[in-house]
Amino acid sequence: MKNLQLEDVILLLHPIFAVAVVFPLLGIVLYFAAQTRQRRLLPKEAGKKIPPTVGTEHLRLGRWLSNAVVGVALLGNAAPIFTKLSKEPTVDSFRVWFLILIIAATIASLVILNRARTQLWRGVFATLTGMGLIILGSQPEVYRRGEIYDFTNKQWFTQEWYLSHYYYGIAAALLMIFSLAIFPDIYKDRSQRWRKTHVVLNIIATLFFLGQGLTGPRDLLEIPLSWQTQHIYKCDYENNVCPP
Repeated sequence: MKNLQLEDVILLLHPIFAVAVVFPLLGIVLYFAAQTRQRRLLPKEAGKKIPPTVGTEHLRLGRWLSNAVVGVALLGNAAPIFTKLSKEPTVDSFRVWFLILIIAATIASLVILNRARTQLWRGVFATLTGMGLIILGSQPEVYRRGEIYDFTNKQWFTQEWYLSHYYYGIAAALLMIFSLAIFPDIYKDRSQRWRKTHVVLNIIATLFFLGQGLTGPRDLLEIPLSWQTQHIYKCDYENNVCPP
């Protein structure tokens, strides 16, 4: 810990929150989802072996999971932006205030999305929440494996976008926002269309979470500590060699 500076500790909040909150919630939600579906498919008498509260718990914890995923994505985008901007000799104050406004608007949109009752307003605030995450994630300070900005040489270089922790995370967060927007319709739709949509999209989201678990540790190895940055970014990433 003695080698960690404040910037490094702030950047570690994202993986700490993911490991301590998001992934345990994911396991619990998947368990209740399986129990809920099993109870629904079993004959009436056999289904009584599974308590009726599993559906309620799945809904309640699923909403907690969705909000936590959006929160951890917001933290993962905002932390590197402001830690790197804080080290810039000259900072565009308009851009800083604009990013702060985007963060505040994204949080407010998420809160209102959880409280919105009509389908129209849920759609509006789900869109605003997703746009906020995408705008923050598009900033050059955010580490994306698809495109990485070399702050030493002031240039971009590309890597495998299809193995990007960032893109997997944004995709999972957008799916969680969509789940928050449609969950009231699941219980109103007698055709089961929204329920089937929810199941399919959350299976895809689970695969993205698996990808997050694989790519997250890799990126922790690749992102250097703040005091190592000026040396590590001089390495040749194409040939896997570094200067003495």
